Amino acid sequence: MLELFNEKKDFFNLKELEKMAPKEKGIVAQSVKDVVQSLVDDGLVDTDKIGTSVYFWAFPSKAINSKKSSVKELEAKLEVTKTKQDSVKQSLLKANCGREDTEERRSVLAQLEAVKKNEETLKAELKRYRDQDPSVIESLKKDVAVSRDAVNRWTDNIFAIKSFCKNKFFVEESVLNKQFGIDEEMDYIE
Repeated sequence: MLELFNEKKDFFNLKELEKMAPKEKGIVAQSVKDVVQSLVDDGLVDTDKIGTSVYFWAFPSKAINSKKSSVKELEAKLEVTKTKQDSVKQSLLKANCGREDTEERRSVLAQLEAVKKNEETLKAELKRYRDQDPSVIESLKKDVAVSRDAVNRWTDNIFAIKSFCKNKFFVEESVLNKQFGIDEEMDYIE
């Protein structure tokens, strides 16, 4: 379809294209509109509405100019990439400088490895003694206090419901306890 525009170097409306494209380029008439629209979306064909008609055109010089500009963009990106590559190479050379394999470096690396292993064993030992840590014990005490308050609140709620049921429905407390599985000795926690 683009070849048709480039060969004719003219503008056309959709009806003209639907007549011309099947004859000259062998494009199915029903798909001409979709093909033209995809070319417009890709920026290869220009379109404009004049009055009630919509016209389409494409000139070879536009395609050449767009290709030239895309080549310039790609060349600029290539130049930036080459500059980045050179800077990375330079930083790699700087990073490797001073890391030559010497006896002193090997001994320092061995010491570093030993210190790391010692750190791991100390961390493991610290985990074993974690339950005797004063901050952990204090946190557990706070958790116990919160839990005790929650248990007493629910106990109070159960007593309130039992009292309501006894007064409203005239049911004995022992029957309520048996029906709902409430322990007879349930009481507040101190």
